[in-house]
Amino acid sequence: MPAHVTKPVVEHPAPSNLVTTDQLLDDIRTHTRDDTGADHPSYPVWERLIRNTGVQQRHLAYPLDHPALTDQTGDVDRNAHAWEATKNLAEKAARRAITEVGLRPEDIGTIITSHTTSWAVPNLDIHLINTLGLRPTVRRYAQTTLACIGGTQSLAKAADFLAARPDSPVLVVVAEDISNACWHPGDTGNIDQIYKSLFGDSAGACIVTSEPLAPGLRVDDSWEYLLPDSQDKSYWGEMHAGRFFFRSTREATRGPGLVMPHLEEWLKAQGVLPADFALVHAGGPAIFHAVQEGLGLTDEQMRHTLASIRETGNLGGISVLDVLRRTHDTPPADGDRGFALAYGPGFTTTALTGTWIG
Repeated sequence: MPAHVTKPVVEHPAPSNLVTTDQLLDDIRTHTRDDTGADHPSYPVWERLIRNTGVQQRHLAYPLDHPALTDQTGDVDRNAHAWEATKNLAEKAARRAITEVGLRPEDIGTIITSHTTSWAVPNLDIHLINTLGLRPTVRRYAQTTLACIGGTQSLAKAADFLAARPDSPVLVVVAEDISNACWHPGDTGNIDQIYKSLFGDSAGACIVTSEPLAPGLRVDDSWEYLLPDSQDKSYWGEMHAGRFFFRSTREATRGPGLVMPHLEEWLKAQGVLPADFALVHAGGPAIFHAVQEGLGLTDEQMRHTLASIRETGNLGGISVLDVLRRTHDTPPADGDRGFALAYGPGFTTTALTGTWIG
């Protein structure tokens, strides 16, 4: 049963919270100077690493001087701020996704959510059912630790749900306040500065149906892969001294290359290599350059991924939805075939093959 995806809606925080890389570097420099006012000795290295991410700006849920980003609040309050930002962005994105395709909340048969960066029980699915006015009988599927594969995985699960209930439109919502996990002003590790610069906050939503509501992506099949024994090549979250941190090893950037032979085999079996289009998660230069080289993608095919990370940073699970949104602005031809791809903690991979319906 085919699954047709509407053009995603992506919601960012207030424009006043847009932080350029120059502003970010000024903030890091200010918070890491010693008592004499001298720059931290590692600052030149941090500046080089941060500029090499290719991110020129990112939206944050709160201003740089907010207690949630200055470590002037406890872990409980910090989590509450993150949850508040996440659910508000998610509600705006979901509401627009429903109305922009001419549906009503009561038309939704299933809601699938992905949300990792704050702890909440009940979770995002329950909040949205209540605030959007979805039916009390709506089926729900809440995913809470997927991080960067959240959007791709949610589309894959939406296709699975539609195979069982083709007359039940699926609402997909992914929302993250990633700055809450990465923004600790006094940190002096290289990886801390990279992640602080790399991520942005946002929410994305779309509708998945068995019949197309508008031109766009048709999901044909999906693929999931957990890299065996990948603990030393992974990304993860951890609590330390009452704060949440996003972590990884240097070996993590090797993950795409290790997955590549298996991914390439599956994509060739699906008949989408060479691909007409590619929706690649904007995870960072090491990630998408490995994908581009491994799968023989052109700069033109990668332009939406590169624009997404340049203009918004790595949006976590929302990233692939943002790349798909941008693809609608210069769409492939009717019948073109391609794929979507994201990597996440574990080291996990989720990929989709699809056809563009004009």
